[in-house]
Amino acid sequence: MSLATTTDLYEVTMALSYLREGMRAPAVFSLFTRDLPPGRGFLVAAGLEPALDFLAGYWIGPEDVDDFAAALHRPRQDLEPLLGLEFEGEVRAVPEGRAVLPGEPLLEVTAPLPQAQLVETFLLNQVSHQTAVASKAARCVLAAAGRPVVDFSLRRTHGLQAGMQAARLGAMTGFAATSNVAAAAAYGIAATGTMAHSYIEAFPGEEEAFRAFARAHPGPVTFLVDTYDTEAGTRTAARVLRELGLAQGCAVRLDSGDLADLAVRARRILDDAGLEQVRIVASGGLDEYGVDDLVRAGAPVDVFAVGTRVGVAADAPYLDSAYKLVEYDGRPVMKLSSAKVTAPAPKQVHRRPGHPDVIALREEEPPPGSSPLLETVMRDGRRTGPPDTLGAARERLAADLAALPEEALRVRGPRSARPVVSDRLAGLTRTVRHRIEDAVLRHPPQR
Repeated sequence: MSLATTTDLYEVTMALSYLREGMRAPAVFSLFTRDLPPGRGFLVAAGLEPALDFLAGYWIGPEDVDDFAAALHRPRQDLEPLLGLEFEGEVRAVPEGRAVLPGEPLLEVTAPLPQAQLVETFLLNQVSHQTAVASKAARCVLAAAGRPVVDFSLRRTHGLQAGMQAARLGAMTGFAATSNVAAAAAYGIAATGTMAHSYIEAFPGEEEAFRAFARAHPGPVTFLVDTYDTEAGTRTAARVLRELGLAQGCAVRLDSGDLADLAVRARRILDDAGLEQVRIVASGGLDEYGVDDLVRAGAPVDVFAVGTRVGVAADAPYLDSAYKLVEYDGRPVMKLSSAKVTAPAPKQVHRRPGHPDVIALREEEPPPGSSPLLETVMRDGRRTGPPDTLGAARERLAADLAALPEEALRVRGPRSARPVVSDRLAGLTRTVRHRIEDAVLRHPPQR
């Protein structure tokens, strides 16, 4: 399947019409979120790197034209104006890992109108999904309060690509490891894994299972202790670990039940056995809320393994994101639909320590002491520099979170900081609105 055909059909119909009408002038599209999902005080920009890979390789070939023609039930020659089209535009974007707020552009595309239109669907898909998952993953790291968080999400993400993305985004936001072997190899992430309940059940008892596992994996090992009875399983694990002389780097995993209470009981059993170095891993339906509960309860959990709810961003699985035309051929444009009004013209977001972000016109002078969020990452369809690294994204995120107000970082009941709009942008918005109202609403064309 060609990535050029990974698009909504209306992108193709619009682009074809633009080409036939000779509308090839530069267009600026802005990708942003109208508001934050419930329970979010910030978002983490993500998805830019795969988006840039897509744009750099974008090309409509003969097979793509055939697919477009088949989808439209049109002769192939009708779609041939699209043949050979590449992306030759500019992209200005917020680098991955930056904390962003509602209304702030995550990226802006400037390209000939047909090109900028055709890439809409893929860009929204990548940026929206990955920003949603990255934002939830970052909240897990905050909730863990310095304890390691690891990714166990692959088996229940919405497809393999989503599982790869979840592992990458976890690493980007500070996770310590992933269970996803392919992602560990692809992105240089530490791999982690324990055992399943089926492994325990395959043996006559827990002791036989633990000893067999240790023979195959001399250490360190993590024993799953809640298949039958958690306390009994922990005592068995402690006995096996002591007899084998294992402790440093080893762990027991709790995967069900009252994790806070069971962690206390398991910790007592391990300590009484002289295994103070053996850690406790908690898993089983955890996300930032479950992690926060355990931390607030003082549960002696050393590592949190999060999976399904984080990999699918279960409580906020989508963003109210949009990709809207803001300028065509030098003319600022905007949408006036109720509850979906957009602001015209290319923009920049200025971050000011201790003050609200400012959404301004691109060419405006920055406020004193501010720094811009959007950077030029592509010109003429080519990257302006090497691909970004997960380490750089982690550093950006850490710096941004340290600067956000405490209420935006809360796991429960967060309150987002709100950006402000510059006077010039507000003035241009009023001017464009009045122009549209006068030309379209007050004086519609006569028939």
